[in-house]
Amino acid sequence: MDFNVGDLYVDLMAAMGRRLFLKCEGFNFAGSVKLKAATEMVTAKERTGELTPGTTLIESSSGNMGVALSIVAASRGYRFVCVTDARCTRTARRMMETLGSEVHVITEPDPESGYLGARLAHVSALCAANADYLWLNQYANDGNWTGHYRTTGPEIAKAFSGLDVLFVGAGTTGTLMGCAAYFRESQPSVTLVAVDAEGSVTFGGPPMRRLIPGLGTGVRPAILDPSYVDDVVHVSETDTIRMCHRLVSHGFLFGGSTGTVVSGALSWLTANDLPEDTTAVAIAPDLGANYLETVYDDDWLTRSYGPRLRTPRPRTSAR
Repeated sequence: MDFNVGDLYVDLMAAMGRRLFLKCEGFNFAGSVKLKAATEMVTAKERTGELTPGTTLIESSSGNMGVALSIVAASRGYRFVCVTDARCTRTARRMMETLGSEVHVITEPDPESGYLGARLAHVSALCAANADYLWLNQYANDGNWTGHYRTTGPEIAKAFSGLDVLFVGAGTTGTLMGCAAYFRESQPSVTLVAVDAEGSVTFGGPPMRRLIPGLGTGVRPAILDPSYVDDVVHVSETDTIRMCHRLVSHGFLFGGSTGTVVSGALSWLTANDLPEDTTAVAIAPDLGANYLETVYDDDWLTRSYGPRLRTPRPRTSAR
């Protein structure tokens, strides 16, 4: 599963009034940037001999990594168990199950470490009870970031030799750390800005309720090295949703993670008052199909955030 469109960029100037190039990572079979890390982690385990026929892969995921690993596992003949939580979209769960994966949904968050802590505890329990289970542990697995060091970073550098600023969303921080390590070595003048969700503990903020899966964590990822990051922007979920709706009004159906990254990038560029000719790139991790019943659903928005975010759109009528 190496197929990925690596050179698709959108200039958001016409839509957003600010030049920001969006690297669209959703145009692969998994629909998100996670396919790169999933392929890298599985290949590395095969190389070391830890992953052999008959082994069952297991991973904690809020959605996109689970879909990516479902595809990689199916293509290589492995059984895969995904431990997710109630925030995972129904579309993502159905995709995993259709691909042959077993999906466990955690419905109660840990009082201190949230849904992620509860998911990790469930993974540990399953591994203890099943000797043939292999936990990839994307939060501490070097393959999560080396995949992007080998691919995503070089792809951006090839397209933008004069890059000034790169915005990367922070989830497990694999994409962030891979790109940060690459540019620190090859173009240290590039400013690396991490975009995180409000309520995430990744960069030391207080935990808060989060309903949109993707960016942010309840447990700080072991692979994160904050010294590689020049700045951090935190984005509220309401700003994420408003940005998704703003983008879709211009024909761009992106996922929640992308809405967060774009919102954070534009606010950072405005706050820092950079010249108009600044070359800025943001990584768009996902597309919007998985979010049609959440971020783009008026009833879900009303139930989750109240009527202030409800943005009625024309309905298709039967004729």
